[in-house]
Amino acid sequence: MSAEAQATARAYIVVDGKSGHVLLRDEQDDRLPVASLTKVATAVVALDWAEVTNTDLSDRVVLPASIQTVGGVNPVGLQPGDEISIRDLLYSALMQSDNRAAYAVALYVGSKLGRTTNAEAAEVSFVKQMNALAKKLGMTRTGFINPHGLDSREEAGLSTAEDMARLARYALDHRGFLFYVSQPKRQITFYRNGEPYVYEIRNTNEMLGMRNIGGVDTKIDGIKTGMTSRAGGCLIISAERPPLTRALGGGEVEVTPRRLIVVILGSNNRFGVAGSLLEKGWREYQSWASEGRPTRKSSSL
Repeated sequence: MSAEAQATARAYIVVDGKSGHVLLRDEQDDRLPVASLTKVATAVVALDWAEVTNTDLSDRVVLPASIQTVGGVNPVGLQPGDEISIRDLLYSALMQSDNRAAYAVALYVGSKLGRTTNAEAAEVSFVKQMNALAKKLGMTRTGFINPHGLDSREEAGLSTAEDMARLARYALDHRGFLFYVSQPKRQITFYRNGEPYVYEIRNTNEMLGMRNIGGVDTKIDGIKTGMTSRAGGCLIISAERPPLTRALGGGEVEVTPRRLIVVILGSNNRFGVAGSLLEKGWREYQSWASEGRPTRKSSSL
């Protein structure tokens, strides 16, 4: 690893969102804790389940007593007995990284998947689906242990920068996912003893919005932050530029989307590293595009 990368991140990867072509990488296969990046898998499993079962995301969930056991970041302050929609749980988990929200999603979906009312069994059932998704996507070096990404002295959910890029590409292809992660803030509502409480979620991704990257306006519209003492700072960034168009003749036009996905693990300055990697990544993208975007198995996800 270069001295510059070693000082700022344990691993990273930059890929073209459309093709999976790898533009930049360093220690991308190292298995590392990924903290709350785990919640991307949690959300996608829940969204896939809701789509398959035709479940309305506005359905309310009653939070169980076991939610009190979930530590870490819980900014919404959810308590046992609170009622909140699946949709607002997803906003809370993805935007402000609320651990209890992620756990509540897992228990609700896991109880349906496992046909159980036991909280521990429901969580186990859900995490099995997270790992089944990882296997399906070719995330061969990933193992999730819970739906929120908290770790302990004994164990942590592990993945790689490359595997998390695979997950990010899949998530962005999911209808509605990008809307959840692209908003800087949003109001949610939960009910306590029948009374509504409104809470404004603020996205932990400080890079969201239009930014000048390498002299070009670039829209950063996701995806997820994560941090624990064991994992360090983690980040997945999605950055989009206007698509390229090319006249093919006969009135037909070829439109090529331009989106980069950046995954950073174990960083002491994740947003600063992301900005640097985006600038370098877009330069690599331009060079690759000028060559006709050649794809090789060895350089693609």
